[in-house]
Order: sequence, then C-alpha cells, then structure tokens
Amino acid sequence: MSEKTRTIVRVIGVKKTFTMGKVDLQALKGVDLEIFAGEYISIMGPSGSGKSTLFNMIGGLDKPTEGKVFIDEVDISQLDAFELAWLRNRKIGYIFQTFNLIPVMTALENVTLPMTFAGMNADDAQDKGIELLKLVGLGERFQHKPLELSGGQQQRVAVARSLANDPSIVLADEPTGNLDLSTGEEIIDLLQMLSQERGVTVISATHDYKMLNVSDRVVWVRDGQVDRIERREELDITIGGIGEKLTGRKGAEA
Repeated sequence: MSEKTRTIVRVIGVKKTFTMGKVDLQALKGVDLEIFAGEYISIMGPSGSGKSTLFNMIGGLDKPTEGKVFIDEVDISQLDAFELAWLRNRKIGYIFQTFNLIPVMTALENVTLPMTFAGMNADDAQDKGIELLKLVGLGERFQHKPLELSGGQQQRVAVARSLANDPSIVLADEPTGNLDLSTGEEIIDLLQMLSQERGVTVISATHDYKMLNVSDRVVWVRDGQVDRIERREELDITIGGIGEKLTGRKGAEA
C-alpha cells in the first residue's frame, strides 16, 4: 500500500451538539470523511458551517456527541485525558491563526517546549529547535521573543513548533488569517513543502482561496455536513471563479 493510499484520519458518523441555555445547536450532523497520509487537505465553508468543529474533532480538541474519529486506527474519542494528550503531543502539530506563542519565551524556547514535554533532553531539543527554525527561514532569529518578530515570522515559529515531535499530521487553523497577502503566500508555500518533501499530512481549516492551489483535495462543509469533496484538478482555481461557483458573485468569500 502506498503512503498516499493509507488512511491516517477516519471520521465516521460524527455528530456534535452544543447546548446553549435551553437550545441545542447541532454543529455537525453525521460527517463521514477519510484523509490519506501525506495529503494536503483544505476544509472550507461559510462561517457557522461546522468546519471549525470538524477541525477540532480531527485534532482531538473536542469529542463528538456521536460517532468516532480514528487517528492511525486509534479511536481518539475513547481515549482518556492522559492518552489523548500523549497522542496530540506525538502525532499532531498545531498551527493557529493567532500564533499562540508564549510571549516571555524566545522563538527557540517556544519551539523546544513540546520536545521537553515529550521527554527529550535539553541539548538535543535545542539542536533540533535550531534546525527547525532554519527550515522555516528563521535561523538568525531564534533568540528573539514573539513581540520582536513580525506576524509572518511569528507564524513561521508556530510552523517550526508544530514539527517539534515529528508529527504525522499538522493541523492549521486559518494559518494565513492574520497575515498580509505576500506573507500568507509564504506560509502556504511552507505548508506545501511539509506535505511534499516531508510527507506530513496537512489539514487546514481556511477561508483563504489561495490554499486551493496547493490542496490535493478540498472538503466543502455546509450546514454541519460535508457538501462535497473535490480534487485540485476538479476546481476552478481562479479566486473569482470559485466565488462565482459558491455564491454567484464574482470574488465573493464563503
């Protein structure tokens, strides 16, 4: 079995209901999805569609009300808090829209923190952290703290941190949302490199149509369900064309 035909994420019949006062809000309504090792997947949909909830289910950040989520054939909905923390630390790297760096720590300290939690000794963690910061183009900035870095540089630190423990999956939640056009494209190129050169499965929840140019497949979510899944070659890649397809308005966002 080739790597790109090996299922690394399997979502089966996942439903998620949030209770708000006396009202139940069904965010996911029975989602089924398979993601293969080494794929670059973009999850897209309007605000309130359920894409962020689905993203959180895949990342083990929330548990389904019904259904199952498997990571490498492990049903993560059945793990206790310790087991889930171990899996997230070893199997999944996270990149967030707001960077989520610790402001009092240097770039290197932010990157090595997950290694420390995993039990790596300090010298090895520092060597690996510097190597990862060089990989994302910050080899000269590893002693700088987040507020001494631009937004794009902070997101590069977050990308390096996501790779700290050699995860098989990187989850990127709106990774270009707080960045300008040029810097956002640089982050997209970095994520594509992780998929193509390092074999990492990249799963991004995004509104950024530029992601479509590098995605192997796009999962369109609407009203708590997977509306459709399209391969890159099936898409109209122009931003205007995508907007027309989705909303009937040229250039409109989902």
